[in-house]
Amino acid sequence: MSCPICEKRKPNRFCPAKGETICAICCGTGREVTIDCTPDCPHLAAAHRYEDEHPRALPPETPLLDVNLPSDVIHTQQQLMAAFAFTIAKFCASQPDATDPDVLAAMQALAETYKTLRSGIYYEKPPDARLPRELYAALAAFIAEVKQQQERRNSPAPKDADIFYLFVFLYRMGLLRTNGRPRSRRYIEFLRSQFPEAQELKREESRIIVP
Repeated sequence: MSCPICEKRKPNRFCPAKGETICAICCGTGREVTIDCTPDCPHLAAAHRYEDEHPRALPPETPLLDVNLPSDVIHTQQQLMAAFAFTIAKFCASQPDATDPDVLAAMQALAETYKTLRSGIYYEKPPDARLPRELYAALAAFIAEVKQQQERRNSPAPKDADIFYLFVFLYRMGLLRTNGRPRSRRYIEFLRSQFPEAQELKREESRIIVP
């Protein structure tokens, strides 16, 4: 019997995502690239442990890397930042196909939007792909709701500059948490883990029985 992916090598690793046994090479090369891995896969967990021990550096040309983040904004706006993180995690819980690249694309686009708003110019360019565009819209709607609530209470609304810095911070955190693979969900899982009691983020138990 040969690996169902390469049809060459001997299968020796059970793949929960495919529900069958594949070879180690196809597991390693296809993981979070061509294989939509499940978070309960032991081989995925082992790979993530290795990645944690060997963190990657961000290339110099990374977008928004030149922004200096004021430490006081991150400290004073922790509640709003947590609300952004929860909104992202909730969206991803309702859209199981969402990946880290989808989340990063939405946050980069929002950061760019608020970068222009800081200078008094309104210009936005939502992502073209469906999931990042929908997450962008969900976050934009949440921000609009927060501002409306603050206006009704006669309280100061969040400043566009603060929102910009928070999205830059979350974007950079995502870049450092993910592993660069197109189907990675490391950052999404990290955000989900920050709200362990939230029923909206609970995941269904896997029904796959590993042999």
